Amino acid sequence: MKVGIVGGGQLGRMLGLAGVPLGMQFRFLEPAADCPASRLGEIIRTPYDDPEGLERFAQDLGFATYEFENVPVQTARWLEERVALAPGARALEVAQDRIREKTTLRDLGVPVQAFASISSASEIAAAVERVGLPAVLKTRRMGYDGKGQRVLRGNGVGVASVQQAWDALGRVPCILEAFVPFEAEVSQVAVRARRAGGGAHHAFWPLTQNEHRAGILWKSEAPAPCDRDGSLASSARTHVQRLMDELDYVGVIAVEFFVAHGALVANEIAPRVHNSGHWTIDGAETSQFENHLRAVTGLPLGSTDLRSACIMFNLVGKLPLSSRVLAQSGAHLHLYGKSARAGRKVGHVTLTGQDPAALQQAAAALAAALPWDASGAEPLAPDALAQSPAHLR
Repeated sequence: MKVGIVGGGQLGRMLGLAGVPLGMQFRFLEPAADCPASRLGEIIRTPYDDPEGLERFAQDLGFATYEFENVPVQTARWLEERVALAPGARALEVAQDRIREKTTLRDLGVPVQAFASISSASEIAAAVERVGLPAVLKTRRMGYDGKGQRVLRGNGVGVASVQQAWDALGRVPCILEAFVPFEAEVSQVAVRARRAGGGAHHAFWPLTQNEHRAGILWKSEAPAPCDRDGSLASSARTHVQRLMDELDYVGVIAVEFFVAHGALVANEIAPRVHNSGHWTIDGAETSQFENHLRAVTGLPLGSTDLRSACIMFNLVGKLPLSSRVLAQSGAHLHLYGKSARAGRKVGHVTLTGQDPAALQQAAAALAAALPWDASGAEPLAPDALAQSPAHLR
């Protein structure tokens, strides 16, 4: 069984690592020859929209998927006509445009904050009146790990502040979102597959609580400590299942939520395997990567049950002292084969354990020793992700 993956970054690498034991072979469409997935299969080194490169990539493939959401939609449509691509192009279209993303969620009855589109300076005042301040201004397209956005809060915030932020983002089409004074950030990672006899099979991993630093995910904890009675997880599953069914989605998806006043407010959709689900490699019966491949290739889904409580830390900017990490009982180190650079994710560590108190104590000790360098990270260029996401993410 040969599977094509658009993108050869760390997510493509982890998909390959999950699929090789299942007898799968992989081909990656990726401009960078030294990408993290380079040892897991054949690399078609070409831009994502190159016709000749796409022909070589699609040759004799049975299935295809992608590891990042900024794949050109026309590329996804081209692949859909030739191979079994999952998730489909429609999911990309929704996730790539923050206005369409928020509108889709709102129309499905999923709670979202107030928002408005800004495409020109003349629309700023009306957007501020509709959304209010404080707020967050984000580019409608591209952007990740805190890039492509400006938070507008504090004294003196007004229309002029939004104008300045819009200028700083390059005067590109943006979305203005009401600032949500959240108590916690959580994500629901889920998978949907088509059943052989018709209908769909949905599966959900435990709700995960996330903590960010400088806009980059720092820590994920499952199950989410903020969801003591399980009501948040129940709501998240209802919302995400409704979204997956609307999109006729196949594969793993993640939806990020704010927890505000004890309820969920949807923030973003990721139509792919997700950083906040990396803990599933070590902490779940079936990882998000294996289940994504199972769904894409039509195999039965595996159990998403929790093996043990987990706390995951991203390694950003610097490589860790591996011996120190591995000396910690219950620690599982995953390095991505990437050179260190400020703001760049180079790996993650997952701690597992059955005793919640002991796990928290071990996590606090380990966190103090882990590298983190987001200083001096380069701002997002308008065409940066289209060039080589494997190097940027």
